[in-house]
Amino acid sequence: MTAFTALLLTMSAAAQPAYVPQFDPRTLKGNVAGTPGEVLVLGTPHLSGLPDSFKPESLEPLLDRLAEWKPAIITIEGVSGTDCELLVRYKPLYPGAADYCRDPSAAQKIVGLDMVAATVEADRLLAAWPANPAPADRRRLAALFLAGGEPASALVQWLRLPASERRTGDSLDDTLIAELNKLMTRRNENFMIGSVLAARLGLERVHATDDHSADAATASLDSDPGYGAALQRIWDNPVVKRRIAADKALEAKLDGEGVLVLYRNYNDPATMRMAFDSDFGAALADTSPQQYGRRYTGWWETRNLRMVANIRAAMAVRPGARTLAIVGASHKGYFEAYLGMMHDVRLVDAEAVLK
Repeated sequence: MTAFTALLLTMSAAAQPAYVPQFDPRTLKGNVAGTPGEVLVLGTPHLSGLPDSFKPESLEPLLDRLAEWKPAIITIEGVSGTDCELLVRYKPLYPGAADYCRDPSAAQKIVGLDMVAATVEADRLLAAWPANPAPADRRRLAALFLAGGEPASALVQWLRLPASERRTGDSLDDTLIAELNKLMTRRNENFMIGSVLAARLGLERVHATDDHSADAATASLDSDPGYGAALQRIWDNPVVKRRIAADKALEAKLDGEGVLVLYRNYNDPATMRMAFDSDFGAALADTSPQQYGRRYTGWWETRNLRMVANIRAAMAVRPGARTLAIVGASHKGYFEAYLGMMHDVRLVDAEAVLK
């Protein structure tokens, strides 16, 4: 084959129109027997990064509106105990697991069960959960959730107890109670929004749906100084600067209705587009020979796909139930795009709920 022939073949291939499959799940939603499952994706800042002026009580207007919507399932951006067990066992592949997986060994020692046994026992109890559980039942379930690596669900049980019943007994000792009390004041949306709202609505748990198994896609780059330098170069763009300035302006007014205004902004479609343009869109345009930006975006898409799969799994158990998915705002656009493809899922406009 001559070089000229090869060039012609390359040009011919490039001229072919992109293949668009005719099968599109988004168009096949009309034959659902019963009420479709509604999902509200709440894009959130990470509360730990808000300024010292932030007060937990300023979340009340947000919690009120979410409670009025009455979700029956709440998912959070946390890694489940079972997924953490995998990441820790394969630690050489996931060296960052300690950053997002709590060590449940103290709770496991007190309860006398390992991760698997504690998880199985918690599921068994919930399957036969009475309409009016005794305080001892809630204390036992809280301990099992801690041993199973599900602190946000443990906090739900703790919050559902009357203050006088938040005491030792039923597998809870002073160590675990101190941990639960600490979670009550931890500046983290999983606890201050997810767990608090679940307890307020009479739910028994939240569902941890984060995923870090996708980290294997970029694990080999962690020791490559060129990768970190490329990301810093990618993020040095005008849209990032506008995004930071907008966030700072919102964070300067967190009293009164300020937190609600912040959440309305974080769930605005324009903010979702800004998140893409400032980060992953810029990464895709990176021209480094190692294709750092494209590998970074591939990791991000993989992580979001797996997180959405976890949300869909939680919804599949209760067809037709309303689901609130609480997640960092940069995930929101991807979550809605992927969830919108599911046959039995209907997206809810967060702006309408937060108005």
